[in-house]
Amino acid sequence: MDASLQQLVAWSLVVAGFLSGALLGLRFHDDAFAGGYGSFRRRLLRLGHIACIALGLIALELQRTLAALGGAAPEWLAPAFLAGALAMPATCFLTAWRRPFRHAFPLPVALLVVPVITLLIALAAPSAGSGSSP
Repeated sequence: MDASLQQLVAWSLVVAGFLSGALLGLRFHDDAFAGGYGSFRRRLLRLGHIACIALGLIALELQRTLAALGGAAPEWLAPAFLAGALAMPATCFLTAWRRPFRHAFPLPVALLVVPVITLLIALAAPSAGSGSSP
């Protein structure tokens, strides 16, 4: 996947998190907003906004790590992670809107966990030619 596209998506997620947080912050003083501070709806809105920022920053670090690996990781890894990084906040926001969307959470979780586990395997694998010889 093109590194500039990865950066664009990652930084777009960060900006989306900042903007959604600013929108939520406009009503932070209202105890009844979105059902109250501890309500399911408001918790999911907060989770969605912070997921944008956190997953955007992790996507930037993923790009750096993949560059350091120099092709030792599968090509599908970055697109799958970015799909999960987009799907997770979307699922949070949709679930805040309509509770049955909570059943969609396994999809973004899988799209995030599988690439990270694959990355860990690639990082732990010995580099080509670095094996010990007698």
